[in-house]
Amino acid sequence: MHEFKHGELKSGRAGKGGKVKSRRQAIAIALEEAGTSKYESNRRNRRNLRRTEGKEAKGRTAQQEREGKSHVGARGKRESTRAMGGRDARKTTARGRKASRARTRKSDGHTRQELYAKARRRHIEGRSKMSKRQLENALGLR
Repeated sequence: MHEFKHGELKSGRAGKGGKVKSRRQAIAIALEEAGTSKYESNRRNRRNLRRTEGKEAKGRTAQQEREGKSHVGARGKRESTRAMGGRDARKTTARGRKASRARTRKSDGHTRQELYAKARRRHIEGRSKMSKRQLENALGLR
Protein backbone atom coordinates (compact mmCIF):
# COMPACT_ATOMS: atom_id res chain seq x y z
CA MET A 1 0.00 0.00 0.00
CA HIS A 2 2.93 2.28 0.79
CA GLU A 3 4.30 1.93 -2.76
CA PHE A 4 0.83 2.41 -4.23
CA LYS A 5 0.24 5.67 -2.32
CA HIS A 6 3.60 7.02 -3.44
CA GLY A 7 2.92 6.09 -7.06
CA GLU A 8 5.73 3.53 -7.18
CA LEU A 9 3.64 0.39 -7.66
CA LYS A 10 3.75 -0.84 -11.24
CA SER A 11 1.70 -3.52 -12.99
CA GLY A 12 2.56 -6.00 -15.70
CA ARG A 13 5.82 -7.72 -16.52
CA ALA A 14 8.78 -5.76 -15.17
CA GLY A 15 6.45 -2.82 -14.46
CA LYS A 16 5.85 -2.12 -18.16
CA GLY A 17 2.09 -1.81 -17.58
CA GLY A 18 2.46 1.58 -15.90
CA LYS A 19 1.41 2.81 -12.47
CA VAL A 20 -1.33 1.01 -10.57
CA LYS A 21 -4.30 3.34 -10.09
CA SER A 22 -6.75 1.02 -8.37
CA ARG A 23 -6.62 0.24 -4.64
CA ARG A 24 -8.04 -3.22 -5.31
CA GLN A 25 -5.28 -3.93 -7.80
CA ALA A 26 -2.68 -2.77 -5.25
CA ILE A 27 -4.11 -5.13 -2.64
CA ALA A 28 -4.16 -8.01 -5.16
CA ILE A 29 -0.48 -7.41 -5.96
CA ALA A 30 0.40 -7.27 -2.25
CA LEU A 31 -1.40 -10.56 -1.58
CA GLU A 32 0.32 -12.21 -4.51
CA GLU A 33 3.77 -11.02 -3.36
CA ALA A 34 3.01 -12.20 0.18
CA GLY A 35 2.07 -15.63 -1.15
CA THR A 36 -1.49 -15.53 0.17
CA SER A 37 -3.52 -14.99 -2.99
CA LYS A 38 -6.68 -17.10 -3.17
CA TYR A 39 -6.44 -17.13 -6.98
CA GLU A 40 -3.04 -18.83 -7.12
CA SER A 41 -2.17 -22.46 -6.40
CA ASN A 42 -0.28 -23.35 -3.22
CA ARG A 43 2.83 -24.07 -5.26
CA ARG A 44 2.66 -20.69 -7.00
CA ASN A 45 2.02 -18.91 -3.68
CA ARG A 46 5.09 -20.54 -2.14
CA ARG A 47 7.15 -19.51 -5.15
CA ASN A 48 5.93 -15.91 -4.96
CA LEU A 49 6.70 -15.74 -1.24
CA ARG A 50 10.22 -17.12 -1.80
CA ARG A 51 10.81 -14.56 -4.53
CA THR A 52 9.64 -11.69 -2.31
CA GLU A 53 11.77 -12.86 0.61
CA GLY A 54 14.75 -13.08 -1.74
CA LYS A 55 14.17 -9.54 -2.97
CA GLU A 56 13.98 -8.24 0.59
CA ALA A 57 17.14 -10.11 1.57
CA LYS A 58 19.06 -8.67 -1.38
CA GLY A 59 17.73 -5.14 -0.86
CA ARG A 60 15.90 -4.99 -4.17
CA THR A 61 12.52 -3.68 -2.99
CA ALA A 62 11.56 -0.15 -4.08
CA GLN A 63 11.62 1.11 -0.51
CA GLN A 64 15.09 -0.30 0.18
CA GLU A 65 16.40 1.18 -3.07
CA ARG A 66 14.96 4.58 -2.19
CA GLU A 67 16.49 4.48 1.28
CA GLY A 68 19.89 3.54 -0.13
CA LYS A 69 19.94 0.05 1.39
CA SER A 70 20.15 -1.77 -1.91
CA HIS A 71 23.91 -2.29 -2.07
CA VAL A 72 24.76 -5.90 -2.72
CA GLY A 73 28.30 -7.08 -2.11
CA ALA A 74 30.58 -8.63 -4.70
CA ARG A 75 29.45 -12.15 -3.82
CA GLY A 76 25.73 -11.51 -4.25
CA LYS A 77 25.87 -9.90 -7.65
CA ARG A 78 28.74 -9.24 -10.03
CA GLU A 79 29.45 -5.94 -8.38
CA SER A 80 32.84 -4.45 -7.74
CA THR A 81 35.22 -5.71 -5.11
CA ARG A 82 37.61 -3.44 -3.24
CA ALA A 83 40.46 -4.82 -5.36
CA MET A 84 38.72 -3.68 -8.55
CA GLY A 85 38.60 -0.09 -7.35
CA GLY A 86 34.85 0.36 -7.71
CA ARG A 87 34.46 -0.87 -11.29
CA ASP A 88 31.66 -3.33 -11.91
CA ALA A 89 32.70 -6.76 -13.16
CA ARG A 90 31.60 -6.95 -16.78
CA LYS A 91 33.83 -9.74 -18.02
CA THR A 92 33.95 -13.25 -16.72
CA THR A 93 37.20 -14.41 -15.20
CA ALA A 94 39.42 -17.05 -16.78
CA ARG A 95 38.17 -19.49 -14.17
CA GLY A 96 34.56 -18.67 -15.06
CA ARG A 97 35.21 -19.14 -18.78
CA LYS A 98 36.88 -22.49 -18.11
CA ALA A 99 33.96 -23.65 -15.97
CA SER A 100 31.40 -22.61 -18.58
CA ARG A 101 33.33 -24.44 -21.30
CA ALA A 102 33.37 -27.56 -19.14
CA ARG A 103 29.58 -27.29 -18.68
CA THR A 104 28.93 -26.99 -22.42
CA ARG A 105 30.82 -30.18 -23.16
CA LYS A 106 29.42 -33.49 -22.05
CA SER A 107 30.81 -37.00 -22.18
CA ASP A 108 29.81 -37.21 -25.87
CA GLY A 109 31.88 -34.06 -26.53
CA HIS A 110 29.37 -32.14 -28.65
CA THR A 111 29.12 -28.38 -28.25
CA ARG A 112 26.00 -26.46 -29.27
CA GLN A 113 27.82 -25.16 -32.35
CA GLU A 114 28.65 -28.69 -33.48
CA LEU A 115 25.06 -29.81 -32.96
CA TYR A 116 23.79 -26.75 -34.84
CA ALA A 117 26.09 -27.57 -37.77
CA LYS A 118 24.69 -31.12 -37.89
CA ALA A 119 21.13 -29.79 -37.75
CA ARG A 120 21.89 -27.40 -40.62
CA ARG A 121 23.23 -30.27 -42.73
CA ARG A 122 20.02 -32.22 -42.03
CA HIS A 123 17.86 -29.14 -42.76
CA ILE A 124 16.04 -29.24 -39.41
CA GLU A 125 13.53 -26.40 -39.17
CA GLY A 126 13.71 -23.94 -36.27
CA ARG A 127 17.28 -24.96 -35.40
CA SER A 128 18.52 -21.40 -34.83
CA LYS A 129 16.19 -20.90 -31.89
CA MET A 130 16.87 -24.30 -30.29
CA SER A 131 18.90 -24.80 -27.14
CA LYS A 132 21.62 -27.43 -26.94
CA ARG A 133 19.24 -29.98 -25.39
CA GLN A 134 16.57 -29.30 -28.03
CA LEU A 135 19.16 -29.78 -30.78
CA GLU A 136 20.18 -33.10 -29.22
CA ASN A 137 16.55 -34.23 -29.18
CA ALA A 138 15.95 -33.10 -32.77
CA LEU A 139 19.03 -34.98 -33.94
CA GLY A 140 18.03 -38.09 -32.01
CA LEU A 141 21.11 -38.08 -29.77
CA ARG A 142 19.11 -38.30 -26.52
